[in-house]
Amino acid sequence: MHKVTVIGLGAMGAAIAAVLVEQNYQVTVWNRTPSRAEALVRKGAVLASNPAVAVAASPITIICVSDYTVSKSIMDQENVKSTLAGRVLIQLSTGSPQQARDNEAWAAGLGAAYLDGAIVASPPQMGSAGATIFTSGSVTAWEQSESFLQMLAGNVTYHGEQVSAAASTDLAFLSYLFGSYLGFFHAARILETDDLSVDAFGAMIALVSPVIGEVMKHQGTVIQNNSYSQPLSSLQMSMTSIELLTLQARESGINNKFPLFAESLFQKALHAGYGDEEIAALVKVLR
Repeated sequence: MHKVTVIGLGAMGAAIAAVLVEQNYQVTVWNRTPSRAEALVRKGAVLASNPAVAVAASPITIICVSDYTVSKSIMDQENVKSTLAGRVLIQLSTGSPQQARDNEAWAAGLGAAYLDGAIVASPPQMGSAGATIFTSGSVTAWEQSESFLQMLAGNVTYHGEQVSAAASTDLAFLSYLFGSYLGFFHAARILETDDLSVDAFGAMIALVSPVIGEVMKHQGTVIQNNSYSQPLSSLQMSMTSIELLTLQARESGINNKFPLFAESLFQKALHAGYGDEEIAALVKVLR
């Protein structure tokens, strides 16, 4: 049987361990609250008495806790560090690109191959085709881990040996996601002021999401190639829509922070002379 250790049995860590147990891996687990392992043990997992024993039980260890600070408090103990040489360590806790770099340097100093990862899924989605995991770091760690990571998520991407790439990609995704949330919640207030259905609007967004995805793909190409001069939608044209959002907020008396923030960025771009360029030229004022 293939052996994997999972440290951290919160909702996500427990889901990861459960998928691996179901896939007939020999899974060793450890958690600061041992009672959280009971259901997994009943399914066939082995509960280690401490983190060092857990790491020693398998060639590959996944740590999935709340953040890198908690991860360090568990892993940066002498008895744990002494077991890491020659093993693969996969970090699936939440962290920043710099924390990924620091973690890689720490693991390399102990002789471990390090893979940094970020999960884009909820715990119930683990093991499904819709789950995504971004990874980056040691190619050795990736090659040894790819097969079982693909059991955890239908979309597992390796972004190369630049260890910060997974965390940066995850943060970029979160930036897009939370920016969309803010836009949607402001949209809800617009609809509410006219007694229109918010849930119907949400359903409509779901239907047009593929089209929106194509638009974002185009904007990414424009930015990557620095090719703003042939706009499908110019900054000046888009500013008209932003001004309408500001006008509607004022007329209806709803919170105007979202459109005012957008308007300030667009005005800065227009003052810089980017009005006839693709809307993606807005990125220039963010640099």
